[in-house]
Amino acid sequence: MKIRTLAWRNLWRRKRRTFITAFSIGFGVMLAVTFTGAGDYGDNNMINAGARMGWGHVTIAPRGYTQTPSLDKRLSHASEIRLAVLNLPEVSGAIVRIMGQAMFVSARKTVGGMFLAIDPSQESSEQNLFLSAIIEGEVFPNTNGRGVVIGYKMAEKLGLKLRKKLVYTTTDVHGEIVSEIARVSGIFKTGVDEVDGAMVLFPIDTIRQTLNYQSDEATIVAITIDDQRDALQQRDAIAKQIQNKSREVLSWQKTQPDLAGIIAIDRAGNVISQALVGLLIAAGIFNTLLMGVIERTKEFGVMLAIGMSPLTLFKLVLGESLFLAIVGLIVGVIITTPWYIYLHHVGIDFTGAIGDDYNAGGVLIDPIFKIKLYKESLSGILIALFSLTLFSGLYPAWRAAGVPPVESLKTA
Repeated sequence: MKIRTLAWRNLWRRKRRTFITAFSIGFGVMLAVTFTGAGDYGDNNMINAGARMGWGHVTIAPRGYTQTPSLDKRLSHASEIRLAVLNLPEVSGAIVRIMGQAMFVSARKTVGGMFLAIDPSQESSEQNLFLSAIIEGEVFPNTNGRGVVIGYKMAEKLGLKLRKKLVYTTTDVHGEIVSEIARVSGIFKTGVDEVDGAMVLFPIDTIRQTLNYQSDEATIVAITIDDQRDALQQRDAIAKQIQNKSREVLSWQKTQPDLAGIIAIDRAGNVISQALVGLLIAAGIFNTLLMGVIERTKEFGVMLAIGMSPLTLFKLVLGESLFLAIVGLIVGVIITTPWYIYLHHVGIDFTGAIGDDYNAGGVLIDPIFKIKLYKESLSGILIALFSLTLFSGLYPAWRAAGVPPVESLKTA
């Protein structure tokens, strides 16, 4: 009789024990998919939301701008850079923007904040979070008007409504203080109070005039890509395309270090939780296989006595571990599939517990708990649990093969 056939039959001599162990492996698959899928979904959403708030997944900026932002640091020929980048594969968008700081004044109050100067013809709600978050009015129609879009918290602080005047003060390219008047054309609400109380959108050509920029100068070109996981590779490809010592190409990890730190901590926590779950599963598998070996000590002694080699016996027990891993993974796929489909498409609403304005690193987090599993994550889970099951069978297999036949036969 072949070793694999005998191993399969031995596995079902204790059906209840085998089913319990297989379900523990299956439950481990479900937990691993839930933890990893939640991490993949949440990280992907936060990174994309951060990219839509100004910097993009990859950013082309004047060298040193991100370390010490200043409006006297600027890109020349920004439109040419944008067009060159748009020809690269995987790039879904490239947008010329001016970012800076300013003081905003109304008849009621003065507040400090950030501004983002944009060209509405280049922007879309998929690439600009503020446009998709407009709750009153609309974005300004051209690049050289006096319309502005402000956050609803800033509107409350300054007592502003649609079509009301807003005075802003900043420093131009020469370091001179300049002031201009704008009129509110729209109000947005992202759900992040720090952003809604400090961000203003301007027409890019109006800001160029205010700052004394040339007609094709900007502070950054924000680039969005199809898959945020390719940000580092795309950064390198864009850097080869844009070779200029006065410019630098940065991934979102560099332009948004707070967000990168939060995601790194989240991923580390996920690895720790998965490792703990893996240890618990390994303990259950180890117990099942070891008990099966101890119960069959005399049987193994007879097999060794009639000529079976210790290596063959080792392979037999390890084969049982292999089949147990296969059965456990099949059970895992069966019980995890409907759970994954539900969480992926519907999710669990935690709005009542955490509110609808929960954010991390200044980026809004969806209160609906959903999961999304990348192919490499699923492969990693299946390979890890399969390997864990086999590894758990090494000691029981070694124990079965290592006891002398005479000693085995003396055991009850």
